[in-house]
Amino acid sequence: MCLGIPGQVVEIADADDMLGVVDVSGVRRKVNLACACGPDGPHALIGEWVLVHVGFAMSRIDPDEAAATLQALHDLGEAMEEIDSIQRANAMLEAEGAR
Repeated sequence: MCLGIPGQVVEIADADDMLGVVDVSGVRRKVNLACACGPDGPHALIGEWVLVHVGFAMSRIDPDEAAATLQALHDLGEAMEEIDSIQRANAMLEAEGAR
């Protein structure tokens, strides 16, 4: 099953490569912002909510939609599985970077 999960853009990691840091329920990860970025560039996305799927911010969503989606995912237990997956992926990337 494919799952897109809301996250809030908290910083721009690399504007040239359209990479930003998105907070997904307390877990921060770098994602590609190109699909959600408008003509004002990636910095305009800071503070905005986006729908994240496999490392890409697919689109902007409004805060109410983000909150409702996160609640529904939490209620279904899907959010914890996705967050665990992100944490495992982050741990693997950090371990590889430490080598």
